[in-house]
Amino acid sequence: SIIHRGPDAKGSYIDSDIALGFRRLSIIDIEGGNQPMFNEDNSLVLVFNGEIYNFKQLREELQLKGHVFGSNADSEVVLHGFEEWKGDVVNHLRGMFAFVIFDKVSKELFGARDMFGIKPFYYTITENSFVFGSEIKALLHHPEFNKQLNEQALAHYLSFQYSPTEETFFKNVYKLPPAHSFTFKDGKLSKQRYFLPNFN
Repeated sequence: SIIHRGPDAKGSYIDSDIALGFRRLSIIDIEGGNQPMFNEDNSLVLVFNGEIYNFKQLREELQLKGHVFGSNADSEVVLHGFEEWKGDVVNHLRGMFAFVIFDKVSKELFGARDMFGIKPFYYTITENSFVFGSEIKALLHHPEFNKQLNEQALAHYLSFQYSPTEETFFKNVYKLPPAHSFTFKDGKLSKQRYFLPNFN
């Protein structure tokens, strides 16, 4: 349903805890940057949408710390950056992005959206699942998804021609706000704001 977002390649990862699907638009490291992407011991798996502008500097810094890269893709610095800095990786990134990293050991999902919200991130929590995607139409295919109109969002749309809140036109479907990260574990979602503009 979102092949138009990534016509160049596709990938998936499925185990007893998670199912990740990905469509890729190849920009950097066309041959080696396929996703989902794994760290050296396969304990972390990443899906990433966007572009990291300072990835070359971050790559050099992480290599000096002992991280071994398997590609030249900018997305891989997010993966190794998470290994090194955990959730603070977002404060090292310059670019536009929305990503999720699943820790197969702790069973924890970590994700974030860039500080301006250039890259989209939609999610819903169903009876048994946390479901996310770059577009709501990807969520519609989940068997537990219940399509219901969110009439509360109409007033905002008629006033501003978009929804300025986290709500969408679908009930119980939300946008992760710009400059926010989240963790999801044991059925609980926790969101954190990682950036605030500081005007001196």
